[in-house]
Amino acid sequence: MRFIIVTGMSGSGKTQALKMLEDMGYFCVDNLPLELVGKFAELASNPAQEYSKVALGLDVRSIYKGGGSVESFLEILRDYPHEILFLDCSREQLMRRYKATRRLHPLAKGGRLEDGIDAERKYLTPLRDVADYVIDTSDFLTRQLMAELSHLFSEETGEGRVFLSILSFGYKYGIPPDADLVFDVRFLPNPFYVEELKHKTGNDTEVQKYVCQKEEAQVFLDKVKDLLVFLLPRYRAEGKRQLMICVGCTGGRHRSVTMANKLADVFTGLGWQVSLLHRDIVRQ
Repeated sequence: MRFIIVTGMSGSGKTQALKMLEDMGYFCVDNLPLELVGKFAELASNPAQEYSKVALGLDVRSIYKGGGSVESFLEILRDYPHEILFLDCSREQLMRRYKATRRLHPLAKGGRLEDGIDAERKYLTPLRDVADYVIDTSDFLTRQLMAELSHLFSEETGEGRVFLSILSFGYKYGIPPDADLVFDVRFLPNPFYVEELKHKTGNDTEVQKYVCQKEEAQVFLDKVKDLLVFLLPRYRAEGKRQLMICVGCTGGRHRSVTMANKLADVFTGLGWQVSLLHRDIVRQ
């Protein structure tokens, strides 16, 4: 079991880092009270539990509330194998971030922001000194933080790190709002106008044969495959973890379902992680 403690300066990107770790398959918990950290570590380390990757987010409020210290925090974790990720950031950048979000610094206490930042840095320096990994996010873009975390904590290999969601839909019911790429397959033969196929779906072999009867169906699949094989590593390099590919026809029951199935088969065969959903297949 891999147990990651995510901590660091307030405003340095801990919440964002936890979300990225969650996308990598980590079970994430944020900002537990210090008195519960030991119990959580005990449960997470239990071989009977189902989680193999766990991340716990802790900030200065968790550690020092009630008079705690870095030393007491580290003593709690002494008997549990763990790694500490400390996110740091320059004073100037932290001030810009706080002013942009208009949030209160946890140690400012109604006073000056810079005083709160300086006090937090003083409190957390001992923790930074013992951290396994220190990342300075002062000049980081989102994709750069993702790249660093993936390098340190992702156990995935190869190009199959982008999770593909392939969704069929009907244009008459609207384009899915979460679509990244939309492909219109209304140019293919429509089984709706064939009486014996009208009430079947693209999950049926007869419908698939009808939709794919012409060479243009295979040409479409080949061209989409080439496009996605080109795009996916580049999306991954930009920090994208999931890509929603939507395939649409008029009603979302025949042509789009067929081609979504075909695309899912293609990319599953290439080793990508793929989920398949037919949004409008049960609509009449």
